[in-house]
Amino acid sequence: MVHELVAWLVQTIGVLGYPGIFLLMAMESSVIPIPSELVMPPAGYLAQQGQMNMALVILCGTAGSLVGAYLNYFAAHYLGRPLVLKYGKYVWITEEKFAQVERFFKDHGEVSTFIARLLPVVRHLISLPAGLAGMNHIKFSLYTLLGAGLWVAVLSFIGYFIGANQDLIMRYSHQALAGAILLSAAIVTVYVWNHRRKKLLSTDDTK
Repeated sequence: MVHELVAWLVQTIGVLGYPGIFLLMAMESSVIPIPSELVMPPAGYLAQQGQMNMALVILCGTAGSLVGAYLNYFAAHYLGRPLVLKYGKYVWITEEKFAQVERFFKDHGEVSTFIARLLPVVRHLISLPAGLAGMNHIKFSLYTLLGAGLWVAVLSFIGYFIGANQDLIMRYSHQALAGAILLSAAIVTVYVWNHRRKKLLSTDDTK
C-alpha cells in the first residue's frame, strides 16, 4: 500500500510540479493528514533525476507548510477564539485558563512552534493554540519557517540521496523522525534549564 502511494506521489508531483509540492505540504500542515514523509522524499528524488530544482523543492515545501499552518492559525483565532471566550466556561475552559494559554505562548511560543514543526501530529495542531492565543505573526512565521524548513530539507535530501528505493526512504524517514524527537528533547532540556537559571538570577537580583 505504501509503495503504491509513494509511486503515485512521485507521478503526481512530476505532473503538478512545484505547485503540487506547495499544495500537498499546505494540506499536510493544516488538518488533512498527508504525511510529509511521503511528499518530500519523492520530490527530492525527482530533483536527483534532474526533473526539479532542489532549492525550489525545499522552498515550495516550506512555503506550503507556512500557508497550511496559517490556515489553522486564522481558523483558531477568528473562529475558535470567540467561541472559547463565549462558551468555554461550559467545558471548564475558564478565562483564567485561557489567559494562562496566552501567557504561555507569549513567553514560550517561539520554542514551542519551532519544535512542533519537527514532530508528527503536533505539527498539525500547534497552530491552533498559537492562533487562540494570538501569537505574534512575525514570531509565528519565523519559527514555523525555521522548523518546517529544516524538516522539509531533511526529507528532501533523503529522497535525493536514496533515490526511488521506497523501503530505504521509509527506513531513513523513520530514523530522521527519531533524530527529530531526540533533537527536540535536547532543545527543551536546554531551554527549560536556561529559563530556570534566568529566573533564579532575577530572583537573586531583587533580594
